[in-house]
Amino acid sequence: MQQRTQHRIIVLGAGYTGATAAGRLAKRLHRDDVAITLVNAEPDFVERVRLHQLAAGQDLRPRPFGEMFAGTGVGLKLGKVTGIDVDRRTVCLTEADGGAAELEYDTLVYALGSGWNDHGVPGVAEHAHEVASRPGALRLRARLAGLAAGRQVVVVGGGLTGLEAATEIAEARPDLDVALAVRGALGDGLSPKGRAHLHKVFDRLGITVHEHTAVTAVEADRVTTADGATVPAAVTVWTTGFAVHPVASASALEVSATGRIVVDPTMRSVSHPDVYAIGDAAMAMGPGGKPLRMSCASGTPTAWQAADAIAARLTGAKVPDTPIRYFNQCISLGRGEGLIQYVTADDRAVSAALTGRLAALYKELVCKAAAWAVAHPTLGLPTRRRRLVADPARAGAASPAPASA
Repeated sequence: MQQRTQHRIIVLGAGYTGATAAGRLAKRLHRDDVAITLVNAEPDFVERVRLHQLAAGQDLRPRPFGEMFAGTGVGLKLGKVTGIDVDRRTVCLTEADGGAAELEYDTLVYALGSGWNDHGVPGVAEHAHEVASRPGALRLRARLAGLAAGRQVVVVGGGLTGLEAATEIAEARPDLDVALAVRGALGDGLSPKGRAHLHKVFDRLGITVHEHTAVTAVEADRVTTADGATVPAAVTVWTTGFAVHPVASASALEVSATGRIVVDPTMRSVSHPDVYAIGDAAMAMGPGGKPLRMSCASGTPTAWQAADAIAARLTGAKVPDTPIRYFNQCISLGRGEGLIQYVTADDRAVSAALTGRLAALYKELVCKAAAWAVAHPTLGLPTRRRRLVADPARAGAASPAPASA
């Protein structure tokens, strides 16, 4: 009898989405049939939604992947992804010791996520700090720790990351002069109740808000705005959105203008059916034909979608069709305050909002649940692993899914 060949599944990136997808695939598929490899530059999981806490001086619980995936059948490969050849179906890595490696795949799950986006603004790369990565949060932490009382910290960007960073820093260091610069009004996109609570918290924490202010340059001790004014800033924190990893756009994959991989509703690349993209790396459409925003709220459902679709196609089962929708936006405003803004399926604010200490507890439970799900990747799913269909080495590259999949 011909020996059965294992189907090689490589997952690039072990953030919320990549780690979730790898664990879910391990639970769905029979271990004798698949070899699942999770590739990541660091040996432990980073709780990205808590990096503003890390920057403000709090310590986060370590979560080593070796412990998280012990006994699951998921293998961990440490290395930095440097390239993808989708025609040869290979991934190039730089390993921890500086050596080069090449991995072959039958199915690829691209989950390299995103980093901060300086938008080409002069001085940002040289002088600003970011909280989109652990190294960046740690650099900001060290800088804030050495900052004398009364010095100015300017957070640029009025999105959720900016709101959380400004309030966390102001609460942890009430001796500092914290300001937030936003292009529009504070709380744009929130309900009237949400905006009112945001103003209340900012006033209590003593955070100065520069509304309708576009920052056009950053220097070591100040930021310059579009009208030529300057705002003193011993530390500038840049939170004006995210940019995806550039590896995908350097490949033959079809990507959007911003470098995100264009996918179908099952997170499958529209140009290469053996590649799936999830999380911030995917240009996935949500309710109303709107792209899903870069967030953990979008990423985790895309990981479920991709893992279930891959497992179904490899085993000959029906591909699930589960629309992704939003329910709320969870915003921490320091350790004792929060804001839960309820939204429509396509992420538009409704009048209802939860505020105060109860909202802070809600957000904390969401963060803990997300980390727990990653740390226990195979729990809570059916225990029966399905066997692959014949010729598993090519099942991932089967004909594109029908429009309803």
